[in-house]
Amino acid sequence: MFQGSLVALVTPMRADGAVDEEALRALVEFHVAEGTDAIVAVGTTGESATLSEAEHCRVIARVVEFAAGRIPVIAGTGANATDEAIRLTRCAREAGADACLLVTPYYNKPTQEGLYLHHRAVAEAVDIPQILYNVPGRTAVDMQPETVARLAEIPNIVGLKDATGDLDRFHRERELCPGDFVIYSGDDATAMELMLAGARGDISVTANVAPRLMHEMCTAAVNGERERAAAINGRLMPLHKGLFVESNPIPVKWALYEMGRIPEGIRLPLTPLSPQYREPLRRQLQEAGLLS
Repeated sequence: MFQGSLVALVTPMRADGAVDEEALRALVEFHVAEGTDAIVAVGTTGESATLSEAEHCRVIARVVEFAAGRIPVIAGTGANATDEAIRLTRCAREAGADACLLVTPYYNKPTQEGLYLHHRAVAEAVDIPQILYNVPGRTAVDMQPETVARLAEIPNIVGLKDATGDLDRFHRERELCPGDFVIYSGDDATAMELMLAGARGDISVTANVAPRLMHEMCTAAVNGERERAAAINGRLMPLHKGLFVESNPIPVKWALYEMGRIPEGIRLPLTPLSPQYREPLRRQLQEAGLLS
């Protein structure tokens, strides 16, 4: 399975909100060159909630095309309607994605049994490795470790992105799930500790702007090299926090624009980074050696 720094890739957009495929191509090349271990396309950071199904499928297909087998591609295919999640997951399989990442159904607030049946239905409908994604701060639903363990028994449900930042929960998930079930951090600020405790990588927002450093930090942490990982992570910690001063992906898209890597577009209801946060984030990028 995938391990290390898995970038939660932004979807570049022009000022009018249209997807910029040339900027997307350039981002894929950037991550290949900088050592990112895998690309997660069209997840939360990729503004999946405001892309149409056709756009969603096209972005996945283009990322797979641009990656050209040089780096694994995990497609974000979660939705709060089970049928839609199945359609998106089929699109990803047909496009040649290596795996899919499926967020818990948001807004509906399903029960734990509903979560189990939703993810089981997608897994049974589409034969592709699938990674669960639990982010209760955004979805208003929290998949409990016991539900994760039930789903881990399904052969093509192979892992979990845990974005709770809760180390105790990670240990509970690890205790309940099979040894070959892979857990990833989905919270940059706590990812190092989770990897040192046994997580296999970080599905990362920070990796958008600091791919080389995140690759090096994740590699060290997965290998148990605490001192090396902590030294790199200390350099990145201001960014781990600064990239969440407003809702993701608002800050990271502004940072990439400031770095000259993408146009300034972002789709409503998200808006560009508020002016009062721009200079502090610019300084954090400079201090990390990412901006002159």
